Amino acid sequence: MKLYTLLLCSLLALTACGQTKEKDKNEKIVNTPKTQKIMDLNKISNTQVKQAIEALQNNDKTAWYSHFTDNAVFSDDGRKSDFKTFFDNAFSHKERFLDIDKVENDGKDIYGNFYAGQWGTFRVYFKFHQQADGKFNRIDIGQAN
Repeated sequence: MKLYTLLLCSLLALTACGQTKEKDKNEKIVNTPKTQKIMDLNKISNTQVKQAIEALQNNDKTAWYSHFTDNAVFSDDGRKSDFKTFFDNAFSHKERFLDIDKVENDGKDIYGNFYAGQWGTFRVYFKFHQQADGKFNRIDIGQAN
């Protein structure tokens, strides 16, 4: 009896795995794993900040660094640190915003939930300081309230 029950359960499980839900006769919805949520960055009004955040979201460090001066100043929760070392590490862990909930200061201050690799997920701010030529010469980040 145990063998019969095991075979029946296995057959039912295999049948269920191959099913799709039909939306209509011409279109099928296939059950797929959850994919990464695509964020709407249109709330970021500063074009350069938006492009920098897009580079961060896409894990494109070449594009990210292209928005900054060679000697960009960086602070993390008020402590100065090495800009390149910090962000090289962030890119190696694919750190990124999960959502952006507030934009201030003409689109240069960004607040939202951030995936910070080994440190977990928490609410942060990124404050970009922009020169007249559009490049950023400073970025301050930290945990937001």
